[in-house]
Formats: sequence, C-alpha cells, structure tokens
Amino acid sequence: MSYPEPRYHGETGEITATYRPASAPPELTSRNGTQTRYLATTASTGGEFGLYQVDMTPKAGGPSTHFHRTISETFYVLDGTVRIFDGKNWVDARRGDCVYVPTGGLHAFRNDSDEPSSMLLLFAPGAPREEYFEKVGTVARMTEDERAAFFLKHDTYWTD
Repeated sequence: MSYPEPRYHGETGEITATYRPASAPPELTSRNGTQTRYLATTASTGGEFGLYQVDMTPKAGGPSTHFHRTISETFYVLDGTVRIFDGKNWVDARRGDCVYVPTGGLHAFRNDSDEPSSMLLLFAPGAPREEYFEKVGTVARMTEDERAAFFLKHDTYWTD
C-alpha cells in the first residue's frame, strides 16, 4: 500500500483550512430532536469524504439494516451508547469505540438507551449525504416509486 498520486502540485502550500467552531448550531434537527452537524461535506472536501456529527436523543431509534454500493461508513462514538449492527451482531458501542463498515457491508445503528448519544459518521469517498439527511424523514409521504428513486439516488439498499 502506498500513498495516492499527488493532487496538489504547488511548492509552497495554500491557506485553505476550514474552521467550524463547536458552538455552531446544527444544520438539521429531526422531529425526535436528533441533531446533525455537517462538519465536512463532500462539497467542502472536494469529494474526499463527508464527516457528520449525529447527536441522538434517548430512545431515538435509527435506520434498519442496509448497505451502500459506493461508500464506506465509519462510526465513532463520542458519548453515550450507540447500538451498531455489524452485519452479524449488534454491538453496544460506547465513547471512543469505532466501527468501520466497508462498501457493501451490512449495517444499522440506533440509540435504544435512556440517555442521549453522540457519534461521528464518516463517509468515504464523499457523497452528498446532506440531502439524504434532510429528506429521509419525508419518505413516508412519498409514493413507492419516489421512495425507491430516493434511496437509489442516495446509495441506500435496505435488507429488512
């Protein structure tokens, strides 16, 4: 394994870092109070990755078993307990625990506890997950064809 081919060919480097303070408000708050912060979007990373912080309320539940054909997903628990399905077993992931799901890997996650939880979601390579997060709560109002197109567009394949 080696480093990828260079993508920056300058000699002196550039001033291009992006700062997002912890005090910045979340970009999205769902009906159950779960908050999603867009830490590094596909647009801001040039498609390299997407990084999101998800703060779940107690008993928030979560998506059922699914997989992605184009992206991997990594879960890093910041606080609380997040139940993560690794394709075989449910794992109670706690602060500092990390679960990597390669492209095609079955997975699911949820907060079943009586306490809030917080985690980082890393998608690689980057994908426009913002629209997915913003519209997934509306799928119940979509027709069957609209729902199928939505999940296909967002590389989400349900198995349940």
